[in-house]
Amino acid sequence: MNRHLRTRRGRTALALAAALTLLAATAQTASARPAAAGGTLILVGGGLKDGNTEIYGEIVRKAGGAGKARIGVLTAASVPESQDPDAADPDTCSNSRCNGLYYAALFEHYGAADAQWVPIDVEHVDAADSDAAVAQVESMTGFFFGGGDQYRYVTSLLHGDARTDSKVMAAIRRKLAAGAVVAGSSAGAQIASGPDMVTGGDSYQALRDGSTPGYFADPTRLGYLPQGGFGLFDAGLLDTHTGTYGREGRAIRLAADTGHDRVLALDEDTAIEVEHTGTRDESLRVLGTHGVSVFDLRSARTGTTGGHWTIDKVRYSYLTDGDRYDPRTWHVRAGEGKRPLTATSDTPVPPNHDAFYSVDDPDGRPYSLSGTARALTATTAQRTATAGTFESAPAFEVLLSKRGDTRAWTADGTTAASFTDLEVGVHPAAD
Repeated sequence: MNRHLRTRRGRTALALAAALTLLAATAQTASARPAAAGGTLILVGGGLKDGNTEIYGEIVRKAGGAGKARIGVLTAASVPESQDPDAADPDTCSNSRCNGLYYAALFEHYGAADAQWVPIDVEHVDAADSDAAVAQVESMTGFFFGGGDQYRYVTSLLHGDARTDSKVMAAIRRKLAAGAVVAGSSAGAQIASGPDMVTGGDSYQALRDGSTPGYFADPTRLGYLPQGGFGLFDAGLLDTHTGTYGREGRAIRLAADTGHDRVLALDEDTAIEVEHTGTRDESLRVLGTHGVSVFDLRSARTGTTGGHWTIDKVRYSYLTDGDRYDPRTWHVRAGEGKRPLTATSDTPVPPNHDAFYSVDDPDGRPYSLSGTARALTATTAQRTATAGTFESAPAFEVLLSKRGDTRAWTADGTTAASFTDLEVGVHPAAD
């Protein structure tokens, strides 16, 4: 059972309260807090399958290994037990306690010597400063943050507008610096973000309307927290559920609007493992089923055409299981078993009329944009391909172009598993 997926349109009443809080908050950034160093982050793009032995096994391994790992599970992003109408049913419940116990059992299934729910949620905020919870955290060798609504982590583990650490969060930060593993999925990964953490939005509305600081009841509106999350990851913006919900467009728009030159956009059931976090030796490895989109905006240029936003010269790489990435040098090393792909097929790239898998398109498909990009790298028939938005007024068009330094790798000899340095531009479609 996957306990942390939410509907694409779903929001809780907390969003409205959060929006009011943010309007009054100062724009103090998470970068003011001490940077974590030394440990490992394992950040999953959501949709983590119970049977993903690779990711669960790696969390346990990094926490000390089978029979030794002690995992603290935090699920404050879930609703508290009193707000869950299914709280009494262990098969359908989805509250903080229920989810915490569920993940604890999963980690013990994967070999942890002990896994415990840390009983903190939005109705038990004081527990984040309790000696008992701190002692529980200090006894752990690794931590897992579950999914839900990342703003609940902000309100339950950080203090007020200043976003100072609770005692529990300070202890987790110290443990990470000393070598522990901190993992999370969906909101549990997003909360690791530094400044400008995304709070919601769909790609088409993001391209059309841009981004706004805050947290909004309208789930299609691109919002972000200038203050960020916990600030554990600072190699770029993070996004999650990318291919499943077609979030590539919102990731690019938010980075451009907020002045970031890199986004790592994580697909579901897929993680980045960040080793030696915060040190000069920091490196990333991709784990899991799908991939991680890396958008490089160092040379990007924004403008307007007909009053609508445009961007050009974004570099797009897509990394899959085993691929390694150096955030300092921007260098990619293909995973073991992959070899360079020499395009030999003359098959044209299939048309794509829904680049970002619109919720309004009954025939839409997930992983739409990455699918078009991979097809382009594998063909000799063309050097460019386009993908349009399902929505119109205006419609947008994504132009993908091979560069002289575009590279692709394959595991089966014919299809692209990974690629680097396609060029992306987004413009209003011609009438």
